[in-house]
Amino acid sequence: MSEDNKTSLGPLDIRRIMAALPHRYPMLLVDRVEELVVDERISAIKAVTINEEFFQGHFPGRPIMPGVLIVEALAQAAGILAVESLGLAGSGKLVYFMGIEEAKFRAPVEPGVLLRLDVAFVQKRASVCKFEGKAYIGDKLAAQASFTAMIADPPKD
Repeated sequence: MSEDNKTSLGPLDIRRIMAALPHRYPMLLVDRVEELVVDERISAIKAVTINEEFFQGHFPGRPIMPGVLIVEALAQAAGILAVESLGLAGSGKLVYFMGIEEAKFRAPVEPGVLLRLDVAFVQKRASVCKFEGKAYIGDKLAAQASFTAMIADPPKD
């Protein structure tokens, strides 16, 4: 299918993001979706501010966003991509991490930046998807990872 035939969405605001993800403050790490090409890729933004709770302890005097939270932000962008591509909005289905591979951190992410989250499908099935994600500050690669996620019902009470 050519790019012209792909369904492209965006920008998506925080209300649409919150409809796709169960995460809420302080764990919601996607602020805006710039572009989403269904069944293919997403480009989203995390506005990194000094008000983030994790900066209180990581690290006082030299605040740096923890690498694990950068990977989580990429995973949340992937969750939005999966929910929108698989038509799961409002279904109650959740996207769970299954594995993280080849995570690399290239540059520190400090308060005051817009972290661009670019994620693409590597493989898409009904219940398991593989993704490749890259986080950028401007044009500079800050982090990258490959990861697998499972789409499933939420745990029963």
